[in-house]
Amino acid sequence: MKRLLILLFAGLVLAGCATSGEDPLAPKTVDSVNLKRYQGTWYELARLPMYFQRNCAQSEARYTLKPDGNVLVFNRCLTSDWQWEEVKGTAYPQIPGKTDKLWVEFDTWFSRLLPGVAKGEYWVLYVSDDYKTAIVGDPSRKYLWLLSRTPTVNGLVREELLSKARQQGYDTTRLIWRASDAQMAKTSN
Repeated sequence: MKRLLILLFAGLVLAGCATSGEDPLAPKTVDSVNLKRYQGTWYELARLPMYFQRNCAQSEARYTLKPDGNVLVFNRCLTSDWQWEEVKGTAYPQIPGKTDKLWVEFDTWFSRLLPGVAKGEYWVLYVSDDYKTAIVGDPSRKYLWLLSRTPTVNGLVREELLSKARQQGYDTTRLIWRASDAQMAKTSN
């Protein structure tokens, strides 16, 4: 039994060493995000499916820079039956002083029950020079958000965002696109 415990412990230590440091296959983030410019409202143009957004037809996020340098996050989603679902949270750097890779913790019953356990990775993969469009993902490439300061963008901007996401290794064929107001009106009739 003692030998088994030693082997398990050694395996955990080796696994920790093997995954420490930068993963050369991970998506590339921007070097730095000016959080003061990044704050404000962002509309989700498209996303890779995420469980908590399963009923969302339109989503938006509002980011507010806090005095401590962290970011207050307010996400809301309009469901196809015209109900708003909202959640608040906080984003903070994974590495102190670096603003391209953030942890996000939402204020939910689960996060209050187990603080620090329910946090998601928010990697800023691209932000336009004018801070009007952005791409956010996670290192596993399971989740992706194409964001804009406006609910819609022209075809050229859309293709540019898709191209940048594909270059990072994300499967853009699975994206769920924001429902238009016309589509929303149809579903309510």
